Amino acid sequence: MPRNLTYGLAINEAFKQAMSEDSSVFLLGQGVKSPWYVGNTTKDLVDLFGETRIIDTPVSENGVTGAALGAALAGMKPVVIHPRVDFMLLAFEEVINQAANWHYMFGGAVSAPLTVRCIVNRGGQQGCQHSQALQAMFLHVPGLKVVMPATPYDAKGLLMAAINDPNPVIYIDDRWLYLNDGPVPEEPYSVPLGKGVVRRQGEDATVVALSAMLPEAEEAARTLSREGIEIEVIDPRSLKPFDDALVMDSVRKTGRLLVADTGWLTGGAGSEVVARVTERCFGDLKAPPVRVALPDLPAPASGPLEKAYYPGARDIVAGVRRLLS
Repeated sequence: MPRNLTYGLAINEAFKQAMSEDSSVFLLGQGVKSPWYVGNTTKDLVDLFGETRIIDTPVSENGVTGAALGAALAGMKPVVIHPRVDFMLLAFEEVINQAANWHYMFGGAVSAPLTVRCIVNRGGQQGCQHSQALQAMFLHVPGLKVVMPATPYDAKGLLMAAINDPNPVIYIDDRWLYLNDGPVPEEPYSVPLGKGVVRRQGEDATVVALSAMLPEAEEAARTLSREGIEIEVIDPRSLKPFDDALVMDSVRKTGRLLVADTGWLTGGAGSEVVARVTERCFGDLKAPPVRVALPDLPAPASGPLEKAYYPGARDIVAGVRRLLS
């Protein structure tokens, strides 16, 4: 039976179960034993599995990611953890030029079962080098799957699916979700990559909400419902592969689309969703699609400025009203 678990502890449980089931699964990365780096997501793992499977590494993002890729090519199932996705930029060679291409370069004869868990660490007045959401960069690369769980259930299920996938998966979690709770089954399970879900039914507009924007979209839905406006909230869960059919069916029903993304506006994941819908459902649209995203500016290191910088439910409400006007 499902019981409530926080998002962070759902990730923790996925690690415990995946490592208990398969001795080839191991974790490595900077600060994997530290709550300051990874919250409670690796709680008790060292006690259970030892330091040969929970490896706290030096600060060398490219070297550590390269080592993880080598282990994957040798038949293991490593999870390399980057506690701030910002610094994963140092590992782009290993992820984009190497891991993403091995299966293709060797005609499918070689797999790279590598999970790259990168954490979005926004807010807290940390400024522009510790606050970025870079999912659009990974979305652009053939050979990579990209998932962004928004609920505790999916945090566990998508991580289990990523670990067991035969090729590289970029698993992006957001610290702003860690304390959110929800039903999570105790037994091991996987959420299929590439399958989204309708979180709320509606007839007036489709809102596709990525990662930490899902709770904001659900709050916006409650606000709009009091005005007699019912939006359909879709959680794509996986950006690549993307559940085109689910989103297209919803847009054909509502005729309106808003995409809420945690990244920047220009060239963002939200832009890709809008492009896909416009290509396939242009004749069904009653209004131009709306994107809610970060402004094209570096993150501020000021509390008051952060309140203006990060979009939320109020921006989704305003965007839906614009769609309906």
